[in-house]
Amino acid sequence: MSSGILVHPAAKIGERFAPSPHSVIDQGVTIGDDVTIGSFTHVCAGAVLGDGTVIGDHVTICAGATLGAGCTVADFAIVGKRPKLGPKSTAKGGELPGLVLGDGSSVGSHTVLMAGSVFGSACIVGDNAGVRERCTIGDSVVVGRSVTVENDTSIGSRTKIQSGAYITAYVTLEEDVFIAPMVVTTNDNYMGRTEERFKHLKGCTVRRGARVGGGSHILPGIEIGEEAFVATGAIVTRDVAPRMLVMGAPAKPVREVAAEELLENQK
Repeated sequence: MSSGILVHPAAKIGERFAPSPHSVIDQGVTIGDDVTIGSFTHVCAGAVLGDGTVIGDHVTICAGATLGAGCTVADFAIVGKRPKLGPKSTAKGGELPGLVLGDGSSVGSHTVLMAGSVFGSACIVGDNAGVRERCTIGDSVVVGRSVTVENDTSIGSRTKIQSGAYITAYVTLEEDVFIAPMVVTTNDNYMGRTEERFKHLKGCTVRRGARVGGGSHILPGIEIGEEAFVATGAIVTRDVAPRMLVMGAPAKPVREVAAEELLENQK
């Protein structure tokens, strides 16, 4: 092994392991075959790196995190960080299992993924993105550059969230949803005041195949129906019916989504 590598004697190291100088491998770590690790990277206790994983420089793989085969993690990312909650946080506390990243997934530079979240296979998380704890993310999901996904959110397979969008806590995005850049979702009509707000905290639900245009704002508890279309810059204050195009501030129905745009008619 390269000079300057610290490997705990209880770590399990596969064949053709290629670490760079000044990396640390803690107790109970399992590293598969053909894994590459950059300089100044720390793989913490109990973490698992699947076969063919490639880790960049200055990366922290936190305790208990599991990365599937063929994952890549770019420089300065933190994978599986444990949250520290404020005294008035609405997020649930308690112990969290390690983060799980599915086979073939890619994590960008300076990205932070929290413990307790589970990613499916072939996900892409862009540079500077953040995904909080207890999120469930399907296969082939794209979380774009500088996107924030807050705690207890569910994202279905093949959904794409474009750069700079904000997905608040307790949101559900179903399969094949498209969230354009700079979309803002909300979950608290009381904006942090009164005890009454705790009874009503709820993010939006965006049903299968719906599309939300750039810069749109979605109010708490709103449901956007299957294959609906929210136009750019809309402010969504009421539920949107399936296959309906809405626009404006507040958003109002304009027409049905054209048949050729529906998922069933895509090649």
